[in-house]
Amino acid sequence: MEWTKEMRYRRLEDVSTEMLETIKNNVNSCQWRQSYHIQPPTGLLNDPNGFSYFNGEYHLFYQWFPLGPVHGLKYWYHTKSKDLVHWENAGIAIKPDHEYDSHGAYSGSAIVHHDQLYLMYTGNTRNEQWERHPYQVMAVMNKNGEMIKPKEPVIADVPTGYTDHFRDPKLWKSGDAFYAVIGAQRENKTGCAVLYKSMNLTDWTFLGEMKTNLPQFGYMWECPDYFELDGHGVFVFSPQGLEPEGDYYQNIYQSGYLIGQKLDPDTLSFSHGHFNELDRGFDFYAPQTTLANDGRRLLVGWMGLPELEYPTDKHDWAHCLTLPRELKVENGKLIQQPVQELAALRKNKSVWKGPISNETLHVFNGVSFELICEFAENSSEELGIEFRAKDDEKTIVKYDKRQRKIVLDRSMSGQPAGESFGTKRQCSVRDGNIKFHLFVDTSSVEIFVNDGEEVFTSRIFPKQTSDEIRFFANEGSVSLIAEKWEI
Repeated sequence: MEWTKEMRYRRLEDVSTEMLETIKNNVNSCQWRQSYHIQPPTGLLNDPNGFSYFNGEYHLFYQWFPLGPVHGLKYWYHTKSKDLVHWENAGIAIKPDHEYDSHGAYSGSAIVHHDQLYLMYTGNTRNEQWERHPYQVMAVMNKNGEMIKPKEPVIADVPTGYTDHFRDPKLWKSGDAFYAVIGAQRENKTGCAVLYKSMNLTDWTFLGEMKTNLPQFGYMWECPDYFELDGHGVFVFSPQGLEPEGDYYQNIYQSGYLIGQKLDPDTLSFSHGHFNELDRGFDFYAPQTTLANDGRRLLVGWMGLPELEYPTDKHDWAHCLTLPRELKVENGKLIQQPVQELAALRKNKSVWKGPISNETLHVFNGVSFELICEFAENSSEELGIEFRAKDDEKTIVKYDKRQRKIVLDRSMSGQPAGESFGTKRQCSVRDGNIKFHLFVDTSSVEIFVNDGEEVFTSRIFPKQTSDEIRFFANEGSVSLIAEKWEI
């Protein structure tokens, strides 16, 4: 189906009930609907927005085009949870219904102030020549979930020296002042981030560009997010336009982080180490963090990427969000682990222990499950797991001892997605015992390696009957302890 500009910018409110029912029926007939991940009721989901804890609940909003699996007129859709596990759809939170967001309510963030949730986002507009002009807008949600949008944007202009690629404000508070970091593109078509300051969340002063040692690092920095953790300053962002380098930067766009000294708001200087990718899988982008009510730093990402086709497209929907992760800084690296609350999903535990020697063993079955595997006493050249497997289908995660690399292979995972960017992802890890912690859903996998040292997030599209879980060791033996829970 060819989506014209008119179709992409058609308003949900202008569509007939019959058409919406047809879309819903097509979505609900899809064999790859998730069982425990946040996914759109219809259409396309992308960036997580406004991740926050407010009024006794966690709130997540996401970019939403309701009428199909393409990037069109974006709304903010609202989902909320008391426990980070069970999410309740709360419906549309922000509609693109003002002059300042006529062509989409783009990404942004949230902060609690005076018992209200302030949501700052980018309003996208286009003129008759289809030229873009972004506005930064501040909506306010009260404890009843009622959203109030302002008459005017809080930042109406793009500063001199930057293009109209100027979006995705992320809020935080330091002392009595509020700050916002915004992703930007310089006029020389290089990516960067800029900073604003406010004392009241209404009147904003442009401070200037964040000073990093990455003057030419991609052509646009999307979804910036600055926070402080374990005594460090951490800057998460999604640079577009990086060229592949070995195992790095293999996806169409990347997401990663810098760790350094705390950002100096007076000089805008951020002294930092090298850029690390947050996720080594096929489908991860535009992450956003928040503080939990107990002080943990939590992250959620978009399990998808722009400009790629997915097998769910023909069913009028695309993408989901990752499970929430807790972040910690260890040895100059962000460690990501699934939040402890996810244990509430566990049902019907199974355990297997034993040696594996030059063989592949079919041990468990499952479509939606959690699996923790610890491999020790390893003399094999290769060990790993085949899951969502049957006949000619399987997804493989393995440790290659010769290369000291973890490899995720989805060349046989079922219906293909993004094959032009390859079917394997890999990264180096320290030698020693290997631990895999998997969360597998109907059409996705999130693999936490060695307690969050690395993470591989990917969509997979196997048949419903592909439910075997196998363990293998090649050219040697290994001792395995595996625990599996149904979800």
